[in-house]
Amino acid sequence: MRVFVSVDAEGLPGIFHVVQTGPRYFMFPELRSIVTRVVKVAAEELHSLGSEEVWVADSHWFMGNVVYEEMPRYVKLVRGSLRPLSMVCCIDRGFDAAMFLGYHSAAGTPRSVLDHTYSGATFYEVRVNGERASEYLLNTLVAGEFGVPVILVMGDDKLREDVEKHTPWAVYVEVKESLSRYAAIMDPIDVALEKLRKGIREAIERLRKGEVKPLKPEGELVFDFVFRRTGYADAASLLPFVERVDAYTVRFRTKKPSEAYRLMQALSYIVAGFEASLAALTR
Repeated sequence: MRVFVSVDAEGLPGIFHVVQTGPRYFMFPELRSIVTRVVKVAAEELHSLGSEEVWVADSHWFMGNVVYEEMPRYVKLVRGSLRPLSMVCCIDRGFDAAMFLGYHSAAGTPRSVLDHTYSGATFYEVRVNGERASEYLLNTLVAGEFGVPVILVMGDDKLREDVEKHTPWAVYVEVKESLSRYAAIMDPIDVALEKLRKGIREAIERLRKGEVKPLKPEGELVFDFVFRRTGYADAASLLPFVERVDAYTVRFRTKKPSEAYRLMQALSYIVAGFEASLAALTR
């Protein structure tokens, strides 16, 4: 059995504020400690249940948060941010199942810790067939394209409804109750880790019983990328394969979620270049 694990940060136990989320911030060491503990517990549990090799995609921000030296010998760690399919990089290499840990709700979700979709600096919202999409949904669609079912998701109380709607067969591990963008009620870390162990055991049992499946919508998918600034949409609309919908939005149609996902990655880099060029002019 081969299991793919994608680990983000904002939905982890203990995480509540931007001051924990990146190397420039004084509480970042706490995030690294938490994400490493969560990954180790998940990997140990999966290995004990028969997963010979656990692939872990470090998927928060610059994607170098997990402490490499603390990983067990059966863990393949995917690190670094400029990589194909970003948060689900290597999902196309043949896995029996996927798990998403530390995931959070979509941009625009009320009272949810650090809500955003992929790049909060770039996108006001991302929609799939008119529905506001979370990173969980986008990554699940890509996993489904490659025949991989998502069998477990860990996050806050606000993401649960999204998971139960799209993948009701997946175990949901809730580790905190969000109160606002910068506040939450946390489970103790040992309680959260025990919930994770129990959830993994249940998820693997469902997998073995054939109660799970890849998410594979039929027909064409319509992706709307709603930018934070009109200038970003101006730049994105130069691409000949997208449609300009309004001042802030470009649209892309495809039957392959991975194509839209790669476009989303590229659009975030376009915006970064756009902002860098403006900054150079105003120094």
